Amino acid sequence: MNPRALPDVPLPFSTGEQPKVVAHGGFSGLYPQSTPTANAIAALYPKLILLCNLQITMDKVGICVANLDLSEGTSIAVEYPNKTKTYKVNGKDVTGYFSVDYAMNQLNNTVTATQSVLSRPDAFDIDPIPTFDDFRASIAAPRWIHVEYPQFYDEHKLSYEDYFDKNSLRGINYLSTPELTFLKAISAMKPPTMKLYFAFKGREELEPTTNQTYGELLLDKLKPMITGIVVPREYIWPVEKSNYLAPEPNLLVADAHELGLEVYVYGFANDNVLSYNYSYDPTEEYLQFTSKGFSVDGFITDFPPTAMNAVGQPLVITNGGASGIYAGSTDLAYQKAVDDEADIIDCSVQMSKDGVAFCMATADLSVDTTAAAIFPDRATTIPEIQKDDGIFSFDLEWSDIQSLQPQLSSPFEKTSDLKRNPAVKNEGKFMTLDQFLQFAKAKSVPGILINIDNAAYLASKEGHDVVTTVSTALHKASFDKQTTQQVLIQSDDTSVLAKFSNLGYKRVLAVKEEVSDIPKATVDEIKKYADAVTLTRFSIIPTSHGFTRKETNSVLALQAANLSVFVTTLNNEYLSLAFDYNSDAMFEIATYTQLVQVNGTITEYPGTANKYLKNPCSNLNDPDLMYAILPINPGQMLNLTKYSENLSPPKPALAVKDIADPPLPPAIKVQDGAPPPGSSACAHSGLSIAAMALLSLLNGLFHI
Repeated sequence: MNPRALPDVPLPFSTGEQPKVVAHGGFSGLYPQSTPTANAIAALYPKLILLCNLQITMDKVGICVANLDLSEGTSIAVEYPNKTKTYKVNGKDVTGYFSVDYAMNQLNNTVTATQSVLSRPDAFDIDPIPTFDDFRASIAAPRWIHVEYPQFYDEHKLSYEDYFDKNSLRGINYLSTPELTFLKAISAMKPPTMKLYFAFKGREELEPTTNQTYGELLLDKLKPMITGIVVPREYIWPVEKSNYLAPEPNLLVADAHELGLEVYVYGFANDNVLSYNYSYDPTEEYLQFTSKGFSVDGFITDFPPTAMNAVGQPLVITNGGASGIYAGSTDLAYQKAVDDEADIIDCSVQMSKDGVAFCMATADLSVDTTAAAIFPDRATTIPEIQKDDGIFSFDLEWSDIQSLQPQLSSPFEKTSDLKRNPAVKNEGKFMTLDQFLQFAKAKSVPGILINIDNAAYLASKEGHDVVTTVSTALHKASFDKQTTQQVLIQSDDTSVLAKFSNLGYKRVLAVKEEVSDIPKATVDEIKKYADAVTLTRFSIIPTSHGFTRKETNSVLALQAANLSVFVTTLNNEYLSLAFDYNSDAMFEIATYTQLVQVNGTITEYPGTANKYLKNPCSNLNDPDLMYAILPINPGQMLNLTKYSENLSPPKPALAVKDIADPPLPPAIKVQDGAPPPGSSACAHSGLSIAAMALLSLLNGLFHI
């Protein structure tokens, strides 16, 4: 498999998905591989995968030791001096101590696991050689087995197939091997839930069962048997003789992703001799594999904390672009979000009367445009959409909407003097959905979020099939044929999400009401429709009398079921913050990302979120950190107040019945002049709209 070189064209960034981190023998950069301490320390990091390099003793006991020669990683040479042997291993003579020559009782009595890298401390060389049974039973974390030399063990009458037949693969989530014959055998006997990977060695090395070099093996021939591949770092980022990186990476990741294969990379360690490009910063090396047009799916590393810190940051997702700076969902708001390095930019899709899909936070144009001043007679009340009257996009032609100006609004204007950027209050251009998608591709953003509200109403009352409109637009822009930019489809309607199943998009259920808990039965129901859930801030950390209360278990419950959790909506204005956050948005971001550990923050100020996440003071694992932006302890300050004994009861839990929605109705075209079938909308031209019109006109004229 000789990877192609990159063409001389610009590439998009990574997918926005966080790569997984695989702990090679636990925290083996400090402790001997796969010992209880190495695994326990590594497993302190959530979602980390533990890897055991599996070998078999003479009496068929599985042990976790990385090197075929046991003298590298154990004290066997001290306990059994001058007992080396020489065997043919994949056609080459190898001298050392081999597990095939020792029974477990010979190893267990006196031989200890040792640090195999001489520059690392030997202070922890005190544990016995770890067994496979210990590895499988001890730590509640996903488990990965790597089998390096199946043919060698076959030649010594120690078959891995027989071993796994007697010692089931129950509880093993991942398995990798560099030998094709064993790969074929294990693919026929593995549990359905276990993922299988082919591990590539050096390109010029021979794969022992085919006598082809690893560089000659073709991915499409491997695909039917595997979930993905495991490759050395140099397969993706070649290092030249000067110890500088090649100018461009190879296209291996793109080739594999095009075939639907995952890519894991091995060989990461903080004490490697790194390329000069990284300036001895191992974090930079990890980030190099999640940029430049691609992201690998996982890292296999001896130092899992560094990898977790490098790639474990939550996503920064916009709400109408940088809508705290410019009018939401305009070209200026989206460009500012790109400049602020948002991971995901969003478009809440609205429909005009003549069927043009465009981006706007709500269907009510009186909020984010000058519609109240220009079309006050178009105001209606539609209880299915909102309790207040409004001027709705589906009542205006697209040409009418284009005649309006954007309007930078603030959720705090009505109760305070906290206006947003009045100098640009009415600047920017509206974007159609097609324009938004082209913008996202041209700017190479890591991902997009398409939000769909009111789909049932639009179909039954206005004749618009918004689901088909979105699907067609994504197809037209080729978002269904690529893997470089992540696509999230969000809706509060599970029937909408059901329409996007099996299309390669990540489906996000928006839970708009405040809830105090999400029971397991409800979580199981959510998993039928969604890959992620968006919760309000107060469903995660409720408040009372302006102070935070103890965080709920909702995030833990969802993440335990492998559902990502996004929190919405974060703002900078102090009025949006509980007193505990010291009127500083950074403390709120720290609390949701460090304490609660959400997977993404939805914000109108993506620049603020990124300033925190990229600030060295946000890395609480840095032992040399002098100053830190610490999360608060929710509820602690409230307990000191006079309100601590007078708290309102918690909100209801999210019930199963709240999840599933009825099937979407067919789109029924409404004739001009005829009221929508069963419509409860009514014209409203009273004082409230006149006041709205006057206020909007004054705002537009004087930029107040």
